[in-house]
Amino acid sequence: MVLLGSATRPAWRSAVAIGLSIVVTTAPVPVVAAVAQTPVETALRSVVHAGAPGSYAVAVSEGDIERSVAGVADPGSTRAPDPEGRFRAASVTKTFVATVVLQLVAEGEVGLDDPVAVHLPGLLPYPEPITVRQLLGHTSGLPSDIAHWNTAEDVDTRRWQRFTPEQLVRQATDGVPLRFAPGTSFGYSNTGYTVLGLLVERVTGRPLDTELTRRIIAPLRLRDTAFPSGQPSLLRPAARGHEYLHGDAAPPTDVTTYVMSRVWASGNLVSSADDLNRFFAALLGGDLLPEAQLSEMKKVRHGALGSFDYGLGLMSAASPCGGPRWWGHGGDWPGYNTWSLHTEDTSRQLTAGMNRDLTAPVEAHSAMLTEVLPAGLCDGPAPRATPALEKPDLR
Repeated sequence: MVLLGSATRPAWRSAVAIGLSIVVTTAPVPVVAAVAQTPVETALRSVVHAGAPGSYAVAVSEGDIERSVAGVADPGSTRAPDPEGRFRAASVTKTFVATVVLQLVAEGEVGLDDPVAVHLPGLLPYPEPITVRQLLGHTSGLPSDIAHWNTAEDVDTRRWQRFTPEQLVRQATDGVPLRFAPGTSFGYSNTGYTVLGLLVERVTGRPLDTELTRRIIAPLRLRDTAFPSGQPSLLRPAARGHEYLHGDAAPPTDVTTYVMSRVWASGNLVSSADDLNRFFAALLGGDLLPEAQLSEMKKVRHGALGSFDYGLGLMSAASPCGGPRWWGHGGDWPGYNTWSLHTEDTSRQLTAGMNRDLTAPVEAHSAMLTEVLPAGLCDGPAPRATPALEKPDLR
């Protein structure tokens, strides 16, 4: 599989095919025999038991794929989630955008320590210089985001609002001071990634979705991945997203259909578990970035997000079972919670999610982190003394 364009591009711009085999059991099973659950299936059931309507995962171990589900794809139905279906990947978008920015760094089009005002003069209202590196690593001090919702009901009633990237930056920063001096602390910022998306467009002269497609989505053949900021529909969903937004007595609200322009470069991506596993295998395997830029991406600020460290658009955590560190990203969006984490050599990969997020019980999020992720990424159970991973807020 070759990237678009000239065959003379450097080696890091040539992606190799990621061979994945599916484990199939062909031995006959007596009708009366109980079906043994895998550790991932058991863990997904814990997520559903804790309050998620449905949960799904695709785990890869030494090239073998396990697709697992639990619960229902839509409350009130009996249909199971589709582990090959699509979902709103939310902040996993940041790793895609960071990869494109770092490709531009490798090409000499952008410097990591360039002040963003050099490329986007007048966009930000602050006299302090803010660099590309600081935007990528959430150390810019920029405000996190605009106030999308003031009440739970707003999540439902404001779903059709549309924003331009410039509007997002302006509304988040006008009259709002920096949270801290650039480079002195960590503050998760969707606004920073909106600025990075505009940077990509200014430097390349092409829309962000075009650059994501030509540099990542098309070369890796990510058939279920798209950047549909103005398209509210989610085609062939893994499960329909639901939240409790109108009081405990009201039924859950279906939030699957949503205009995503409000999160643009910070969270607009639609993808599937298979596609995210393929993307991270290519990224961590050196097929998307040269060694120098991948190394920069993996220089983390320890404890930036509680249990998770943060690099340049890339999250990392120590394995609770004592194995190799996990790398990837998570995402929060109404109706969809996503985790895509992988060992550095990608011998083990896991992308998992559930179809309730903002109003999901703490126990459901905890089961995802402390049961599903270890079930897919660990060789064995975590030692009792190992602290459990805690969920960061990735909105």
